[in-house]
Amino acid sequence: MSQLPLLYNFRRCPYAMRARLAILASGIAVQVREIELKDKPAAMLALSPKATVPVLQLADGTVLEESADIALWALQQQDPHQLLQLTATEQTWLQQLLAQNDNEFKYWLDRYKYFDRFPEQPQSHYWQQALVFLEKLEQQLASHEQVYLLGRITLADLLVMPFVRQCAFVEQPRFAAAKLPYLQRWLAAWLQHPWFVCAMQKRPIWQLGAEEYCLQLP
Repeated sequence: MSQLPLLYNFRRCPYAMRARLAILASGIAVQVREIELKDKPAAMLALSPKATVPVLQLADGTVLEESADIALWALQQQDPHQLLQLTATEQTWLQQLLAQNDNEFKYWLDRYKYFDRFPEQPQSHYWQQALVFLEKLEQQLASHEQVYLLGRITLADLLVMPFVRQCAFVEQPRFAAAKLPYLQRWLAAWLQHPWFVCAMQKRPIWQLGAEEYCLQLP
């Protein structure tokens, strides 16, 4: 395999976005294989039988299968923007935020986005449940009129932004009409951030024998 770490990726997956953002922020070079979820390559399945993206294989063969672990690993290699420079209180807050994002919020987000698969409640009900987490982020940003969740760019922003984006894009007029001015401004800024713009570039689907692309800022 390549001497560089190898990432299996699906562009629109928020977990994969999270990993790509951290890799780009770190400045390390990673080779990427873009996949289709309906046709996952055998090489990826051999590394990770759970068959979800992202999957990162390090140069020594170690496999990381969780997006937060990949993000943390990347920034532990290099952290030029000091995204991991957190106080003990901030670290505790971040752990709680990540748990709420990846569990409760993601649970309601999936039902909000795919409401036709969950006919037990109308879509508006799922929006109201997801809104609880969005309002928590709004309060955090508004508490000191912050541009970032902790007043400066940190890992916290990278971990939750892809999921807020996904929620906002389900029904954009609904998100725009919500009383979330700080969160709306935060998301709008992230959608134009060079890391995100680079992370979201469309790439061809990787085929056996083809070359990977290198994920790095231009």
